[in-house]
Amino acid sequence: MRLTIDTETDTYEQAIAAVQAAFGLRPGVPAAWPDAPPADPRPGPQDLADDDLADGWTDQLLFRMIASLVPGARAVLRRITELGGGASYEDVQHYFADHPTNTIPPSKIGPTLTSVKAVQRRVGPNGAGPLLQRDERARRYRIDVVLVAGLQRAFALADTRPDLMRGEPSRPAT
Repeated sequence: MRLTIDTETDTYEQAIAAVQAAFGLRPGVPAAWPDAPPADPRPGPQDLADDDLADGWTDQLLFRMIASLVPGARAVLRRITELGGGASYEDVQHYFADHPTNTIPPSKIGPTLTSVKAVQRRVGPNGAGPLLQRDERARRYRIDVVLVAGLQRAFALADTRPDLMRGEPSRPAT
């Protein structure tokens, strides 16, 4: 992304508004800047609900969670969400072993998912149980069904705004 601010002609408010627009924030346009670019009409995390779904999780927190994940962990979490919140280790391993854009060797699925726990500690609600639960005995991954719907909404926003995802290339500011 490249952003140019002319310190000789642009005001402080114009510079701040330009930086906010470049990062996808919805800036308040100063009245003294009549030719300001329109506010970003694309949806953002603030458009998601902040109602408690379960264990302190909200749609906004779930979005922050997936946005903070490395792309591989995000792809695995998305796959488990697409499967209704449950999948066997083998199903996930086979799916990503030959995936055309997100190839993850079977031996790397577990290490890839370690970031889910780390990110949850940083952005998730205090005291919440694991978002992605692992049943070692049954060799299955599971996500609570009430959180699956929230994750589906979060992934829908992620599809609309890939520029907000960690590890994704950002689009140039217009």
